[in-house]
Amino acid sequence: MAKVELKKPIVEEIGECIKGAQSVVLVDYRGLTVEQDTELRKQLREAGIVYKVYKNTMMNFAFEGTDCEKLKPHLEGPSAIAVSKTDATAPARILAKFAKDAAALELKAGIVEGDYYDEKAILEIAKIPSREELLSKFLGSIQSPVTNFARVLNQLAEKGGATAAE
Repeated sequence: MAKVELKKPIVEEIGECIKGAQSVVLVDYRGLTVEQDTELRKQLREAGIVYKVYKNTMMNFAFEGTDCEKLKPHLEGPSAIAVSKTDATAPARILAKFAKDAAALELKAGIVEGDYYDEKAILEIAKIPSREELLSKFLGSIQSPVTNFARVLNQLAEKGGATAAE
């Protein structure tokens, strides 16, 4: 079997992984201990994020013609990708949080909802709360005025109602 035939399934696997992804973050994992890597993989897996280490040449071929093509210049040194098909900010958020404790983990760049972001921008995206948090804050802000209005009406009813102006 030719080398190309052996590599083609790997390139296709990467292509399928990034196809339709909300977010793809490229990281340099060099220097992580086995325990740190295991913990990182566990956290990402629990969030539904695919995290894999591939050869840069394989990723280079897979990124061809996709939104991830802008990540090609960052394919130097050991690289891994974290891919989420559901939550656009989850990979950046989890990786940035983990990188605070494990200085060896370096975020290189990423693609979030089709747009390219460098390391600094990915760190800013990591500060965005999850979709569930944003929805709960939104619902809380909607519910607050209604709750306050109901409380005022209840207090008026307890006092015997407002007196009619004549």
